[in-house]
Amino acid sequence: MQAYLLDFANFMLRWLHVIAAIAWIGESIYFVMLDNGLKKPKAAEDRDKGVFGEMWAVHGGGFYHNQKYATAPAKLPEDLHWSFWKSYTTWLSGFALFVLLYMANPSFYLVNPGSSWEWAAGMSGWQANVLALLFLAGGWVVYNELCKRISPDMTRDGLLSVAVAVMMVVVAYLSTQMFAGRAAFLLTGAVMATAMSANVFFWIIPGQRRMVNAMKAGETPNPLDGKRGKQRSVHNTYFTLPVVLLMISNHYSFAYSHEQAWVIMSLFIFAGALIRQFFVLMHAGRIQPAYPVAGVALIAVAFWVAAPSPSPAADPDRAAVGLEEAHAIIETRCASCHASQPSDPGFSAPPAGVAYDSPQQTATQRAQIQQVVASGYMPLGNMTGMTDEERAAIAAWSQ
Repeated sequence: MQAYLLDFANFMLRWLHVIAAIAWIGESIYFVMLDNGLKKPKAAEDRDKGVFGEMWAVHGGGFYHNQKYATAPAKLPEDLHWSFWKSYTTWLSGFALFVLLYMANPSFYLVNPGSSWEWAAGMSGWQANVLALLFLAGGWVVYNELCKRISPDMTRDGLLSVAVAVMMVVVAYLSTQMFAGRAAFLLTGAVMATAMSANVFFWIIPGQRRMVNAMKAGETPNPLDGKRGKQRSVHNTYFTLPVVLLMISNHYSFAYSHEQAWVIMSLFIFAGALIRQFFVLMHAGRIQPAYPVAGVALIAVAFWVAAPSPSPAADPDRAAVGLEEAHAIIETRCASCHASQPSDPGFSAPPAGVAYDSPQQTATQRAQIQQVVASGYMPLGNMTGMTDEERAAIAAWSQ
């Protein structure tokens, strides 16, 4: 019953997380489109009022006229729309999911027993939890310091973009060394997601509040508040597609169980940013196909890097292993979780719906089983004690 309750809570939190993320990302993409699609106002009276740009649009059977003021309108309405709760709800629900799924079972999901770093491979569960929290917090601190030190007045944002890109490669590498593969992809995405939500909480909304308060007091708002908010909003825009991809990556072990997982992850991050750049420019009326072409090229490189070997790395002197022997190993080492009725108390249903109740079911998953067993990713944390001899037998399984 406890496993069922955890699964149901996971189900509902995922629903909330996805709904909040769709609302936040959708609104963010809309405002980027609106900002880049603004045209100089045609009416002299609008220009005299301080209107910087405008956009006419049609949607849902109606016409819309959006206007943006360069500094501030003569009078602010009381019902000013603010955009922040969607961001906070997305991060809080995502963090709750991380606690429920990963931090509640760190030995399963966080510890990387195959790490080349001895201290990381030997971490206890609580140590892995602490390290994961420090990893998230440290990612935000480093990113925020880069922004403040490299381009505090928004005059060197190009150099800052390069620094943030290098930072994400380092984050990808460190995460794959310190944490289990699936958690590494998730935590790298979470570093970006934390930066996105923290940008809203610490910079964008406070700056907007200072601007509004200054206007209400009859003072001129500090233009740096608007520029800083714009800078962080732009970063959030380019983080969006990579974060979404990394958050859904836990279903695809070919990526996170690969020995070059950090390279694959980095390629996907840059591909997402390049593809997003195409749409950002398109909203401004500039069609630059080189960006999506480059993004797809990076995805193709990731496909090539992640591709499995034509055949498992089996000992050539070892006799081929048949289905019956392979299934016996799987039944002993994997079926406590991957069964229609798991015996492991942490699962109420087989993970990802994959069950090995019969040899026939096991046979349908041969390629994936060999991949995750050879990489050491499965069994999770090797909690069932699969031996090197058993891994070699799975590698030699040919039919």
